[in-house]
Amino acid sequence: MHHWTDPLRFGLLLAGATLALVACQPPGADGVASEVHASPDGQAAPKAAASVGMDISQPIMARGTEPFWAIRVTDGRTLTYSAPGETDRVYRAEGATVAPGRATWIAHEPGGEQLTLTVYASDCSDGMSDLDYPWVAEAALPNRRLHGCAGKEAEMPREGG
Repeated sequence: MHHWTDPLRFGLLLAGATLALVACQPPGADGVASEVHASPDGQAAPKAAASVGMDISQPIMARGTEPFWAIRVTDGRTLTYSAPGETDRVYRAEGATVAPGRATWIAHEPGGEQLTLTVYASDCSDGMSDLDYPWVAEAALPNRRLHGCAGKEAEMPREGG
């Protein structure tokens, strides 16, 4: 007789296996294990819980107005900052710290300047074009704090469509 047909035993076995897998995850900065998924290139990429609708395993674009700025996150570790009249700057991060409903990258230029980008799972409108984005974005550079919206680059809203 198979014990797998007993729903209680199967449920307990499944719960135990799930707890064992969660316990094997390395903790994030807040001491809580973050969910980790493989990206298309085979690298491990953190992913926020699906219940909050964030998937940071794909390229992300954060941007804002007044002043205009953009930060593109690729490979989960490379952040490129762009703004009109400024030279693009590339920052490297260890990866993102993921917590329920948000992801934060702390990145540095080769010279040491720090850029911190946080995206929050919350609807956002840029206030200028009336486009709707899935995430709110906040960025911090030395002597500058920026606020805007973000989303997966491939799914960014576009004017007129």
